[in-house]
Amino acid sequence: MLRTIIVDDEELARRVLRQLLQQIGDVDVVAECENGTEAIDAIGSLAPDLAYLDVQMPEKTGFEVIEALEGPHCPHVVFVTAFDRFAVRAFEVHALDYLLKPINEARLAESVGRARAATGHAETMLQRLANASADLRQYLAPLAVAPFPDRLTVKTRDGLALINIEDIDWVEADGDYVSLHVGKKAYLLHETITWAQTRLSRAGFLRIHRSTLVNGNRVRELRPLSKGEYTVVLVDGAELKLSRNYRETLDRLVGHDA
Repeated sequence: MLRTIIVDDEELARRVLRQLLQQIGDVDVVAECENGTEAIDAIGSLAPDLAYLDVQMPEKTGFEVIEALEGPHCPHVVFVTAFDRFAVRAFEVHALDYLLKPINEARLAESVGRARAATGHAETMLQRLANASADLRQYLAPLAVAPFPDRLTVKTRDGLALINIEDIDWVEADGDYVSLHVGKKAYLLHETITWAQTRLSRAGFLRIHRSTLVNGNRVRELRPLSKGEYTVVLVDGAELKLSRNYRETLDRLVGHDA
């Protein structure tokens, strides 16, 4: 039985991953954490065999968690994230595998199988790196060529609304829905904020808060607040909050590399 922890700042994402792991079997989820600090404490006290670790989280990123746990007691790590651009960095820290959201059940099962094999006998880091790299290239290949429609279809009382992605100003988590703000109108879509982040990131949408995405092309001004936070002012005057936990977004907004 693989003693496993799940680390993700979104409760829904943790719940979905836990349910999928339970279906696979031979996995005992011993803890769930919503930020990097909790993950470090849980790994130190519970010594799990395997950790499914989000990359972008409050307090500490997934990479910072790994850096804090370097050594023989570090569990096998599978990164779970909405962004393929973190893949190279994941391999640099010798992650066992790398999964993209939304999670593919077959790929999840493969990651569990790889963890079983790695805990059963000594697999070198170079072997793990090569295997994960090959799988990731195969998994990402269709995504690289698949066209992404430039609009979303949303159910309304009168039928279906076809919304051009470039017209969306910002997106907000609303329970089991996301609210798409287009000018003075808002449309509810039955999806998670993680799904929205995955779907819209290629169109220039950036996460500025655990519950908020913003169209980078709609940002007019950044006003500093206290403790590293900012007010994000859009071209229509709307004001949103950029949390200090999403400093990477700030760097991208002002034109610096992440």
